[in-house]
Amino acid sequence: MDMTATIVIKQHLIDPEICIRCNTCEAICPVGAITHDSRNYVVDAEKCNLCMYCVPPCPTGSIDNWRTMPRIKAYSPDEQLLWDELPVELSPEQLAEQGVDVTAGEAVLVVAETAANAAAPSETSFNSAQYGAMVPPWSAAHPYTNLYGPKATEKTITAVVSGNVRVTEVGQTTSGDYDTHHIVLDFGSLPFPVLEGQSIGIIPPGLDGQGKAQHARQYSIASPRNGERPGYNNLSLTIKRVLEDHQGQPVRGVCSNYMCDLQVGDKVQVIGPFGASFLIPNHPRSNIVMICTGTGSAPMRGMTEWRRRLRATGKFEGGKLMLFFGARTQEELPYFGPLQNLPKDFIDLNFAFSRTPGQPKRYVQDVMRERAADLAPLLSDPNTCFYVCGLKSMEEGVVLALRDVATQAGLDWDTVGASLKNEGRLHLETY
Repeated sequence: MDMTATIVIKQHLIDPEICIRCNTCEAICPVGAITHDSRNYVVDAEKCNLCMYCVPPCPTGSIDNWRTMPRIKAYSPDEQLLWDELPVELSPEQLAEQGVDVTAGEAVLVVAETAANAAAPSETSFNSAQYGAMVPPWSAAHPYTNLYGPKATEKTITAVVSGNVRVTEVGQTTSGDYDTHHIVLDFGSLPFPVLEGQSIGIIPPGLDGQGKAQHARQYSIASPRNGERPGYNNLSLTIKRVLEDHQGQPVRGVCSNYMCDLQVGDKVQVIGPFGASFLIPNHPRSNIVMICTGTGSAPMRGMTEWRRRLRATGKFEGGKLMLFFGARTQEELPYFGPLQNLPKDFIDLNFAFSRTPGQPKRYVQDVMRERAADLAPLLSDPNTCFYVCGLKSMEEGVVLALRDVATQAGLDWDTVGASLKNEGRLHLETY
């Protein structure tokens, strides 16, 4: 018997109906098994080692799907890119048609490596994603997730725009307009509880290039748990108008332009909320270090404002706030003015600008190294949590900076890195 023909795998697949194309899975996959086009995110069975790194961070659970398949008949990435929905699980009869008799015990089930023995990152490369926590801090509040779903058969919630304000200075760079908006959505009497660090999905109107309804786009919430305006059932988002892709090619972002052009009173279709780990600690001794670029400031704004409100009411004692915020220029940095007005004894502000005329390039990781003496004790303090949000390209530099800070302070990075992950103290949300 040809054993190759009888080998059966649990093929890892992504449900295109639920996926909100947030790129979390592709960004975190250590073996490059996940890729995407303008339509779908897919998993290459030839590369996937079932390490499970991608499953916990997925906001919708779309990544947690499996099909028993003969290995030689595994769905290829090209096939998956054309799907509008997942194929049904093959029955024993259908497997038999493929030459596999699972009832007779002839099939050999292959489950690659498990999370415990999956291929580790190469010694010559640095995999920053392996240090990201998949659990929330122990004192975080309980999050509600997926109250409103992305499938056509599930309900969305309608929000009304109650505010739309530009939060970057008016102007242009050589690469185009930098236009970032602070948008407030009101949910009226419908329940939509959120926490700082969570996100929502926005479904833009119209059809995509294949004539299908537009898929949802994910945005981090920029307001605290009691709303942009306390006592009202609302939240805010920080959205940059997308006019070019990551390679600098002209492109008009479907959802970002739709959102930035909304007027007060307009209605928006929302799904979510999403996110169960990128949450702030609530115990009084907790310190927060926030590291972000551009619109990655959204969850940091929510965390900062929640702490500010607690402080104003005398309900929070102690706990440091430290912010490292980067942009190309000061003009492109959202919320720059309001941040400057926060009390100096409340938050430790550190800015990094990489394109200031006449000045050397400075990135957030450079400023972190400059503040190594202050960061080192926080790294070893179990009451300190670190949050990183922004473009994927920043993630490795930031985690490497943390490693360098630890090493220079005489700390063992392997021990520190493991505690940051296992204790829910280092959270990475890059895209």
